[in-house]
Amino acid sequence: MKRRIFPVTALALALVCGFSATSSLAQARWDLATAYPAGNFHTENLAQFAKDVDAATGGKLKITVHANASLFKANEIKRAVQGGQAPAGEVLLGNFENENPLYGVDGIPFLAASYAESRRLYEAQKASLDKLLGTQGMKLLYAVAWPPQGIYAKKELGSVADLRGIKWRAYSPATAKIAELIGAQPVTIQAAELSQALATGVVEATMTSGSTGYDSKIYESIKYFHDTQAWLPKNAVIVNRKAFDALDKPTQDALLKASAEAESRGWKVSEEKAEWYKKALAEKGMKIVPPSAKLMSDMRQVGEIMLADWLKKAGPEGEAIVASYRKSSPTAKK
Repeated sequence: MKRRIFPVTALALALVCGFSATSSLAQARWDLATAYPAGNFHTENLAQFAKDVDAATGGKLKITVHANASLFKANEIKRAVQGGQAPAGEVLLGNFENENPLYGVDGIPFLAASYAESRRLYEAQKASLDKLLGTQGMKLLYAVAWPPQGIYAKKELGSVADLRGIKWRAYSPATAKIAELIGAQPVTIQAAELSQALATGVVEATMTSGSTGYDSKIYESIKYFHDTQAWLPKNAVIVNRKAFDALDKPTQDALLKASAEAESRGWKVSEEKAEWYKKALAEKGMKIVPPSAKLMSDMRQVGEIMLADWLKKAGPEGEAIVASYRKSSPTAKK
């Protein structure tokens, strides 16, 4: 019986192919979808997060960040992660309040209106949030607050009566509810389409952060920013649970460590840039105005109505979150 002898080149090719197959199994490549531009501080934080994960895992997990809704639109990202079309994504939690009220607690005006309050609300919410995501086949990696929300309008506002009938940009169920309560016309517009919507008159006013105002060049169409500091919504970075479970333990641990670092860094940068954004808007010709006492009183009433509605919808778990948050206040009676 003759022995079959493979040519050296064929043997080498077989070894290379075998090595490549083994390497590809050991290495994971994730696409991470986000709706915000590359220059936004959330996206910059994501880019640093991806670099940190790459370094910490020795290249075993590589994350590509797809900015500005280039992979999925803002309202599609959560479903894409849940269904496995994208292993990971960044979402604005409040967008999904209609799906479950627990997603929308940070969109209630004046419940948590500073960074310290927002962080305490997040800590009170976090376990329930991760549990909720878990029931939907996902896991929370980290969350970071936006700068406080203010009202952009074409004139200085004396009260909410000045907003009645105007076309109001709504980006979440909470901002749509505000429009309903103040008598404005809600128009759903996500961040990536905001600049064009303002330029074409599709919307005439909006309530959002200094960051979104700057990124979307709101100053080109609107000249007044009323610094109400009403609430600080959060972006959450989420991952498909099956994709996470497919990673080996050291890679999972490195990912979670990088997530904790990104969360800490993101909150710090958000707070640092909050004042910078207002100064940058002013330099572009926008008038940053303190809201009148009447406007603030009106908006606080809106917040009280929305909190009562939210507690009714969220039930005992929502009541427990708000109670825990309020108990954690430095001024709460011990």
